[in-house]
Amino acid sequence: MSVTTTAGARLRSVGGGANRWVVLFVLCVSLLLVALDATVLHVAVPAVTEDLRPNGVELLWIVDAYPLVCASLLIMFGTLGDRVGRRRLLLLGYAVFGAASAVAAFAPTPDVLIAARVLLGAGGAMIMPATLSILRDVFPDRRERATAIGIWTAVAAVGAATGPVLGGFLVEHFWWGSVFLINIPLMALILPAGKWLLPESRGAGEGPWDVLGALMAAGGVLGVVLGVKRLGAGDGLLDPRASGPLLVGGLLLWLFVRRQRRRRHPLIDMRMFSRAAFTTSVGCIVLAMLALVGLELIAVQYLQLILGLSPLETGLRLLPLTFAAMAAGATGSFTLRRVGPRRMVGWGFVLTAAAVLLLVLMGQHDRPLLLTVGFVLLGFGLQTTLFAAYESMLSEAPAEQAGGAAAIGETSYQLGAGMGIALLGSVMNAAYGPPVAGVAGVPRSASEAAAHSLGEAYQEAERLGGAAGELLRTTARHAFVHGLHVTLVVSAVLLLLGAVAALRLPRRMEGSVAAADG
Repeated sequence: MSVTTTAGARLRSVGGGANRWVVLFVLCVSLLLVALDATVLHVAVPAVTEDLRPNGVELLWIVDAYPLVCASLLIMFGTLGDRVGRRRLLLLGYAVFGAASAVAAFAPTPDVLIAARVLLGAGGAMIMPATLSILRDVFPDRRERATAIGIWTAVAAVGAATGPVLGGFLVEHFWWGSVFLINIPLMALILPAGKWLLPESRGAGEGPWDVLGALMAAGGVLGVVLGVKRLGAGDGLLDPRASGPLLVGGLLLWLFVRRQRRRRHPLIDMRMFSRAAFTTSVGCIVLAMLALVGLELIAVQYLQLILGLSPLETGLRLLPLTFAAMAAGATGSFTLRRVGPRRMVGWGFVLTAAAVLLLVLMGQHDRPLLLTVGFVLLGFGLQTTLFAAYESMLSEAPAEQAGGAAAIGETSYQLGAGMGIALLGSVMNAAYGPPVAGVAGVPRSASEAAAHSLGEAYQEAERLGGAAGELLRTTARHAFVHGLHVTLVVSAVLLLLGAVAALRLPRRMEGSVAAADG
């Protein structure tokens, strides 16, 4: 028996095969909550800081605990779901996520909020790979699955992009805890709905689950992501705070791969990586997320610090990117059937690179039409790439390895996001810092502090006042826009490299695969 699944039977029990689209709706709502929680806190950070008074380290962990824990546990829970049942693990994830949201909403101290964010990350890691692997099982026909994945990826983009808008609205009208509280009624509805509607499915389940291997994978991903985040925070590659986690994480991942190759019943079949389409798809997901998250971070700073928009206005300016991503997801299945994975991923990267180069025309004055066109092309291009890459990756993986494959895809997603912040943030800092660090006519201490970030430059300019303050402020603004342009060009080069890498993907979709339930 290669796959043990009750998907077909359960779908028939709730009213026929058409209900797979109802299942997709439940899975998408699940993913929407997890994606929202990844970004909804960002605009609430000032309010959290004012209320709980966390120190610098505590604030860093309040923001980073969720993505770090979620990324590190994806492989563990993705492969566990293949063994014990993906639906079972998904329902447990709902319960953990809802309980952690309640704790976070009313956290009285920074330590409690950090612990709640850790639990949210664990719940998210249970939910994310389970949604994609159940989708793989419920839609055995590749053409229908392509449509479902298009909707799934669009929902992920909507959640991530809507987070700052929703967070800004809630913080302005209620209190910071409301950004977590909204999860509870939704989880209260989706938990019984998921228990009744979702089919149970699992992999072959041969041999014992490799607990040591799962811990190696979790520790390895945690080390690599933490090291990458430290690089993004400005630590150099030789700084032990960055190099230490990177080395330990890399060693653990190497040991994990070596162990999996030797085991008769591995957590993840490493032979999947011998397939060019699978490996290329994973690489394209990393590159696409690298560009998206890095550019979004810098764009948010540009909109708020250069154009002077509020957090809510900033979120609204990013909405065209979201709508374009939704359109790309909705039309992705049609496009994939017409042009095939290779052209879809490649041209998605090329379109994104063109959008990035268009945004180089941004200056210190607001140009709404240019920004809207650029964000629309950016959202459509990147979502086109992500859609085709996810579809190719999932179709290349055996059905019994769906949880592990989904976990690899989601880990690549998280790793790409961290690398984007680290790499593009480093490029931005390298272009911005030197012109600001030595402004003639400004005290050296003020210039050096201003070189850290544009926000600090504004603070120093305000403190200095007069001609020196205005000079520092003007220089910092020019340096930031220059750094933005350099970063955009670097991003375009990376995206074009992704288009070249896409040549390893197949030209056409293969035919439908047989239904899992016969």
